[in-house]
Amino acid sequence: MTPELCREARKLLGWNEVDLAMAAACSSQTVRNLEVERHRPSRGTLVALRAALKAAGVEFIQENGGDVGVRLRALVGKVPG
Repeated sequence: MTPELCREARKLLGWNEVDLAMAAACSSQTVRNLEVERHRPSRGTLVALRAALKAAGVEFIQENGGDVGVRLRALVGKVPG
């Protein structure tokens, strides 16, 4: 996951760095370091961050095997109103 995708995914959910950190069981400094490209987290932490975002409804859009965007998962079977 790239720093840009992490930031955009958080924005879609209306989450701040602390919200994502809590959902992924890591520190908010870890999220911040990733997003400002200060330090790349371990593979395990990246997996946890991505899993937390996916569990909250974020879909990672891939092209040719690489991440290129994010969107919120459509609500299936839900009728507005």
